[in-house]
Amino acid sequence: MTEKPELTRRSFMETAGVATGAVVAAGTFAHPAIGKNVKGANDRLNFAILGPGGRAQAHIGHLLAMKKEEKPVDIVAVCDVWDGNKAVGRGLYPSAERCGLNPNDKDHVTKDYRKLLESKDIDAVVIGTPDHWHAKMSIDAMDAGKDVYCEKPMTHTIDEARKVAETVKRTRQIFTVGVQSTAHPQWKQANELVTQGKIGKIVQGQTQYYRNSDVGQWRYYKLTEDMNPKTVDWKMFLGTEFGLAPEQPFNRARYAQWRCYWDFGGGMYTDLFVHQLTHLITAMGVRLPSRVVGGGGLYLEYDGRDVPDVATVVADYDEGCQVLITATMTNNTTIEEVIRGHTGSIVFTADGFDVVPQSPSGAPAPPTRNANKGGGTHHNSKFDAGGDKDTRALWDHFIECIRSRNPETHCPADLGYAAIATVNMGVQSYREGKALFLDKGTGAVTEADRSWAARWEERSKLRGKPNHVIGWKAGDEGSLLHPPSTRSSKGIGSTARIPPPRRDSDRLRLTHGRSRNIRSGSGRSHSWGGESPRPENLAPPRTRAVDNAFAL
Repeated sequence: MTEKPELTRRSFMETAGVATGAVVAAGTFAHPAIGKNVKGANDRLNFAILGPGGRAQAHIGHLLAMKKEEKPVDIVAVCDVWDGNKAVGRGLYPSAERCGLNPNDKDHVTKDYRKLLESKDIDAVVIGTPDHWHAKMSIDAMDAGKDVYCEKPMTHTIDEARKVAETVKRTRQIFTVGVQSTAHPQWKQANELVTQGKIGKIVQGQTQYYRNSDVGQWRYYKLTEDMNPKTVDWKMFLGTEFGLAPEQPFNRARYAQWRCYWDFGGGMYTDLFVHQLTHLITAMGVRLPSRVVGGGGLYLEYDGRDVPDVATVVADYDEGCQVLITATMTNNTTIEEVIRGHTGSIVFTADGFDVVPQSPSGAPAPPTRNANKGGGTHHNSKFDAGGDKDTRALWDHFIECIRSRNPETHCPADLGYAAIATVNMGVQSYREGKALFLDKGTGAVTEADRSWAARWEERSKLRGKPNHVIGWKAGDEGSLLHPPSTRSSKGIGSTARIPPPRRDSDRLRLTHGRSRNIRSGSGRSHSWGGESPRPENLAPPRTRAVDNAFAL
């Protein structure tokens, strides 16, 4: 197999009608009108399913359930590159029959999705193809005036994600990424506590996805004899002519179990990490990272796959916090999903989260195990993720957004872009053995250097304020152990003032997550929002993230 040149994918994105850093009107399909009219509650919405594989079959089920509930939605077209197998219940013709379509209707049952985009009776598409097709189909569909439900990850690469986000902005079509957990209210509720300062300055978030089954290895997709060059449009699957994947001989495993190969997917990085990362950064209030490093390896499953079975990504943010994502497909002992702040933690559960307060103390202690159990005050069994309730909630909201032309879906393009940028950099870091920087303005990814560590070291020397997430409403609170008034601005020396021993009366008292003015050991009154001295000729450090020029 030949290596795919980097230029081919960029060439595709340029011909898709969106140039880097600019909004252009050209596209594969003529856009009938920017900004559709609002659909009434009783107006029927017609969907086309592009790639009715395992996940798309679940979406078909939800749409058929809505139709059975007499809601005005319908599936009017299906596209897949494989004829299908009725026993397996996947592929073009079995899916068409499930949707109540005539398999002989070539206008609505086809292996070429472009035919469906020409149809005026299709309002929206559901994209359930392998990852390498997500960007092109999404852009083509929006340029044809269709709204888009795109399965996660939003795209295969960072460049593609930027182009999709730009296309959403340019066409004003309704777009969502199928990260169903974002429909659960717990993430936005947690974000409210973060921005109100209820757990103090946030410093770290962690999430995980552990499995120990064939489901986690993606080999459970059945390989059948009727998956062959006669029944599969292999050329269309690859998309080589569009720069999507390199030319290669037909391979049944690469077709059905494509998540195991870099040409088409990203293993646990893009299948599982995207799920967890998307809702975690929603709760934390961050988006694009600045520095990412990925690690892991293929330690057990030597079956010809490319992707690792153990992986970890560490992402650092300008807001002054870090995210850890870790997983293995060979053991299912999990770790907790947590946001850590200086005065507390948010520990997530299936139906909500616990807020676990902390009182910063100077007393050293060894690490504790399983001690962070909260009071259970933020739970709601109605929103338990069991039974795919989150997916139905995501669908209900997406349809509401289509009818009202509200672009704020549960997982809009800017959030999808942030997730794929992080995990894609993790993949690149793992494969190249380098830590990476992301330029948020241009989207360029470069090899990291010492400047990241130097930034924080310099800020410490200048006694700067901490950065916070956008929307922070609790002032410039920083360390409670070493607030500005107990630190010298003159450096180490005979004139440096050493903080006196702390007394019970000196401790910070928290009232509903807000700090109260107290007396320091020197007898001076202060609050943690006070500035430390800094040279006047130096600009103050930023206290919020760099604006993302491509945020929607």
